[in-house]
Amino acid sequence: MVNSSLSFKIYTSISQLPSEWDALAISNIFLSSGYLEVLEKSAPKNMTCHFIGLFQNETLVGIALSQFLDLNSLTTFGKRDPCLKTLVRNLVFKNFASHVLFIGNNMLTGQNAFALSEKIDLVSALRTLKHAAEELKSIFKTKGTKVHISTFKDFNEFDTQSFAIPQFQNNYRFSTQPNMVFTVPENWKSEQDYIDALLKKYRDQYKRARKKSDGIEKRKMLLADIIEHEETIYKLYLHVAENAPFNTFFLARNHFRIFKEILKDNFLFYGYFIEGKLVGFNTLIKNGCTLDTYFLGYDEGMQREKMLYLNMLYDMIAYGINKGYQSIVFARTALEIKSSVGAIPVTMYGFMEHEVQIFNKYMSKIFTYLEPETLWQQRHPFK
Repeated sequence: MVNSSLSFKIYTSISQLPSEWDALAISNIFLSSGYLEVLEKSAPKNMTCHFIGLFQNETLVGIALSQFLDLNSLTTFGKRDPCLKTLVRNLVFKNFASHVLFIGNNMLTGQNAFALSEKIDLVSALRTLKHAAEELKSIFKTKGTKVHISTFKDFNEFDTQSFAIPQFQNNYRFSTQPNMVFTVPENWKSEQDYIDALLKKYRDQYKRARKKSDGIEKRKMLLADIIEHEETIYKLYLHVAENAPFNTFFLARNHFRIFKEILKDNFLFYGYFIEGKLVGFNTLIKNGCTLDTYFLGYDEGMQREKMLYLNMLYDMIAYGINKGYQSIVFARTALEIKSSVGAIPVTMYGFMEHEVQIFNKYMSKIFTYLEPETLWQQRHPFK
């Protein structure tokens, strides 16, 4: 498959990947063969992953991830908001948007779709990836599955300029909830520097949360610990996931175990215990100079009593500062509370196209049903 001197190959297994793959993924762990192996072994049941190599002649110059989601296999998209609009949204999904092909990673926030060599430009890569997406749609069609929507996600404002090419002329540009990013000032060396920078109102919030956490034991959990507590971990995760306003997948039961087995110390798992009982957990992923927060879970009763979620946010910030990270990606959801600890919203954009062309004319209206609206107030906790 050739386009503007670039060609592509689609792989179904990491065992097929070119040997040079990880050299291009060096700046993003979420495109590394290790992380892709995690997806291969423990992706959500309704997700099918493919890996795309971009070539200039015989040289690998780009790598990308695609994820296909079958939303028909979900019993719920989220239980928190059982209102009429939610019912209409679910109906729209089931009938017109249940098969979605992503060039990118729907499990993460940020540009984790592809990595490119300096030898090629973004426009050429996008043009070729669009052809790869069409090829993937054909592959699914031969298996009896029709892709309803094709999506490229998540890109900053500057990168969206490269999508102004004929291949994307029918695509609807959209933005969803922002990516909440905490930037660590260079002069901060400890958690105390963070506390000192807070306004009194938010310093009092910090003190109140920390006082509430009395009696909680935080443990760094190793692989054996994760395996031992796997059932409880999954229940805690599922409680949070099912009570989110919207979901397109649920993690596999063994996901955290597989993650730790493969990425080892690049994947951090912290358990929160009260009298020996696991009541919550959070996870972090080391990604170069960036620390990415990942999935978490908690017991609702302990969360309310101990301000557990807020304490987790403070713990993640403290880790990021102490270990010298430049930024912490808190991703989407819980925007206001993340804002209250210092994360700043970063708008991300995507491009989507429906298989039925006439639907694209009305995609701006349809999208209001596909993406739940979130009302929140940005906080400014620093002096």
